[in-house]
Amino acid sequence: MEQGLRHPLVMTTRRRQDGFSLIDLLVVIALIGIVAAIALPSAASSSRGFRMKGNAQSIANLVALAKMRAAAVYSRTRIRADLAGRSLRLEVWVPTDPADKTVGSWVPEGGEVQLSSGVDFGVADRTDPPANTQAALGQSPECTADDALSGATVPDTACIVFNSRGIPVDADGDPMGGNALYITDGTGVYGTTITATPLVRQWWANSSTGQWVKQ
Repeated sequence: MEQGLRHPLVMTTRRRQDGFSLIDLLVVIALIGIVAAIALPSAASSSRGFRMKGNAQSIANLVALAKMRAAAVYSRTRIRADLAGRSLRLEVWVPTDPADKTVGSWVPEGGEVQLSSGVDFGVADRTDPPANTQAALGQSPECTADDALSGATVPDTACIVFNSRGIPVDADGDPMGGNALYITDGTGVYGTTITATPLVRQWWANSSTGQWVKQ
């Protein structure tokens, strides 16, 4: 065998012994930890934002559905928001006396929509409503009792009521603008507003400094 040439077995053994040292592995683990610490908060924030945007779209869709159902069944409908329970549902007024349509009850139609974790009904630090929507920022009026079109209201609720022509009305049945439902995760606010026309619009704003932007 010529001098200077290594035996193949020696070379194979040397290659098999080469690898990462303990220090190399610790450095890699530390880098992974740093990247994760930077990425996770951003990912969590994005996830909350997507969940709240999905909730806002669900509210807008439910309001539009209530408006169409009112005309379809030729009766009042309403969106009832349980502010404390963080949920909302579509309800239809069903008269129990054919001769007196003011006697009856609100009957749920479809399932209940639950807000995502970390999302609540509220306006955060916002003080002004979106342009040309409300005189003062706030949720829609409280709902009336389940067996009444008007009268006593239910605390911690908000209702958007449509008459049989799909026009938003107040407890007395008069056309009403300025309805709205707002949700927030503390960093931003989504609002669904309904004018007397009725025009359903969706808005977004930073919780404290941002301007309302129509979506």
